[in-house]
Amino acid sequence: MLKQVISFSRSLVRRKVVDMNSLEDSKLCRCLGTVDLIALGVGSTLGAGVYVLAGEVAKGDSGPSIVISFLIAALASVMAGLCYAEFGARVPKTGSAYLYSYVTVGEIWAFITGWNLILSYVIGTSSVARAWSGTFDEMIGGHIEVFCKTYFSMNSPGLAPYPDFFAVCLILLLSGLLSFGVKESAWVNKVFTSVNVLVLLFVIISGFVKGDTYNWKITEESLVNVTIVTRNLSTTANVSSDYGVGGFMPYGFSGTLAGAATCFYAFVGFDCIATTGEEVKNPQRAIPIGIVVSLTVCFLAYFGVSAALTLMMPYYLLDEKSPLPMAFEYVGWGPAKYVVAVGSLCALSTSLLGSIFPMPRVIYAMAEDGVLFKALARINPKTKTPVIATMSSGVVAAIMAFLFDLKALVDMMSIGTLLAYSLVAVCVLLLRYQPEGVLERQPGKGEKDYLSSEESELTESESHLNMLNGGNSTLQTVLHPPLLPSEKSSSVVNMSIGVLVVIVCVISYLTTYHFNSIVGLEVWILVLLSVCLLIFSFCVFMVCRQPQTTKKVSFMVPLLPFLPILSIFVNIYLMVQLSGDTWIRFSVWMAVGFLIYFGYGIWHSAERQRQCQDAHSSSNANQQNMKPILDKQVEMNAAVKEQECFISPDKTSQC
Repeated sequence: MLKQVISFSRSLVRRKVVDMNSLEDSKLCRCLGTVDLIALGVGSTLGAGVYVLAGEVAKGDSGPSIVISFLIAALASVMAGLCYAEFGARVPKTGSAYLYSYVTVGEIWAFITGWNLILSYVIGTSSVARAWSGTFDEMIGGHIEVFCKTYFSMNSPGLAPYPDFFAVCLILLLSGLLSFGVKESAWVNKVFTSVNVLVLLFVIISGFVKGDTYNWKITEESLVNVTIVTRNLSTTANVSSDYGVGGFMPYGFSGTLAGAATCFYAFVGFDCIATTGEEVKNPQRAIPIGIVVSLTVCFLAYFGVSAALTLMMPYYLLDEKSPLPMAFEYVGWGPAKYVVAVGSLCALSTSLLGSIFPMPRVIYAMAEDGVLFKALARINPKTKTPVIATMSSGVVAAIMAFLFDLKALVDMMSIGTLLAYSLVAVCVLLLRYQPEGVLERQPGKGEKDYLSSEESELTESESHLNMLNGGNSTLQTVLHPPLLPSEKSSSVVNMSIGVLVVIVCVISYLTTYHFNSIVGLEVWILVLLSVCLLIFSFCVFMVCRQPQTTKKVSFMVPLLPFLPILSIFVNIYLMVQLSGDTWIRFSVWMAVGFLIYFGYGIWHSAERQRQCQDAHSSSNANQQNMKPILDKQVEMNAAVKEQECFISPDKTSQC
């Protein structure tokens, strides 16, 4: 029974072995270049948020310091982006965070990551399609909404007010485009992204031409006067401003940080580049460049637009739903709002394509590995695209856009994305401290590499001796780490990172839900936080002490282990901020996923089949190695019998 439990536990954390000699082999079409990846990353990241988010955050959280909020959010996103870039250079295969988790921390974590990425992409696709439909409807006077509410009204809780036929057609159209070929999809994406970037350049230049630096240093007195007029107050004594204290940071640095937490989600989307590993001509170079350049372009765009917006008009007058058209009306450039409308539609189109594009590739990677249904891994021989995965994911997203009210589900996108970011940062840490070649399939002829049973198997006494010496050798590794990574040093790192993640979860929970106790300097929470910070510092110290791998790749995360650890902290902290309802919905989705994994995936996993084949080959090799020994024993037995037969008559006669 214990043996079965151990075997089952090992199957959950079995890792994918990557054949480093066959990285160029791919069933998909290798036709994308570095420019295609940059356009894909910019298009999916620089979505409609740039046209809406800046006004919302500037008015309610940050004021003119929204430019600092975007800078902080960009730095947090770049930390995750650098981790993706290193993995893209090390393992340039399709699958993104799912694959990176599989080769480093094991199958169950990989499935959890992939399953949540699918959810994020499905909800993202559906919500962006509805936003596209709504934006287009506003441009033509709201006729689609009026017609659908009149004839197809739905009043059930959880469902949308009306079915969105336009969003369904849009998703199916783009799914068909992706099925037709990745090269054609990339061309369409480049066109829409170029228009979007040109419109944003127009907005930025217009803002700096028509802007006024006075809007960055509004006095508190003028804000109090605005509050009196807005509230229609008769008495002006002891009135405090509703819009902060004025200046560059009207809501203080805490407001700037609160804005940064919201702005962080504006940079979500670059990870779609990591799903293209098998469709890029030179993935080990193109993927890191694509991720870093696209994040840089997005930061410059967000920074420029938010600066232009807050210079064009006072932050407290910004419209939360459509800030840019209102800003142009304010400075007397009313017709410019039509340019902005075209740009927002192009941004939504690229964002929609960026949500649909990676979804079938993650599904394809999971199906190819056997953890999802194998039929989803079929490739169209003409277009070389995962056509079944593309169309099935498109249909699911279309149904969700057609029926559901997605506002309640959008937060679930954040869980999937932040979990993926956290795991990729953990995986980079673990991989950098692993012994060389431990995750790679070594070149060789398989059976030839198997040792004989006499060499490969320890005797019972030797294994007991190793168990007794294990504690001392681990302690020695901790105190005096070797010059190169070993199994012992990597185990120290694995344990330290595991403890560190738990401590980060505890600190995030305490600082989020017991903040008043911290401010009130209550003894219990100060002691608990001190202990947590002490353990956290010790874990970081232990990781820093261990040797890193000497293997170089085209891109490596700088300032290791500090950048990945900081990325883990930021991502987990943002996950803890999400509501309880979101975590309940997340649990339901995970229950469905575990049903599929334990009912199908764990038994049909490609790694399980490979391990079974290796075990079978090993037993055959051992039998071949034992055959000469057995033949020798048979000969010796025959000789003994022959000798007995020869001696026995003498013995009998003597008796």
